[in-house]
Amino acid sequence: MSEKINAAGAPEPVGLYPHARRVGNLLFLSGVGPRVAGSKEIPGVTLGVHGEIVSYNIEAQCHSVFKNVKTILEAAGSSWDKMIDITVFLTNMKDDFPTYNKIYAEYFKNNQPCRTTIGITSLPTPIAIELKVIAEI
Repeated sequence: MSEKINAAGAPEPVGLYPHARRVGNLLFLSGVGPRVAGSKEIPGVTLGVHGEIVSYNIEAQCHSVFKNVKTILEAAGSSWDKMIDITVFLTNMKDDFPTYNKIYAEYFKNNQPCRTTIGITSLPTPIAIELKVIAEI
């Protein structure tokens, strides 16, 4: 049996899926991006007239996506230090990985979950980073 979880303080999903599912003592988060809850705003992103990314700030997006993950974890009864596995999707591995890796080290110096970082060509919304997380409850 599993329980669907939607966190009031997190950005709404862009499709038909919950923020997370609890199965036993494990929590599986759907992909989490840096959008601001209650809006379509993406920190550090400038869009063109056709919705294309004109410029973005990966540092601002990293801080925002980590904040969103924390919000969902806490709403589900877990916490930052209970993350056990993270899959990170970056749309510009070559340029963004060094900044992302530096910021990641600041957030995870005490808790070091397993991590996989994957370079991809795009995400469903105009964002540069998304996290998929498994945590304990």
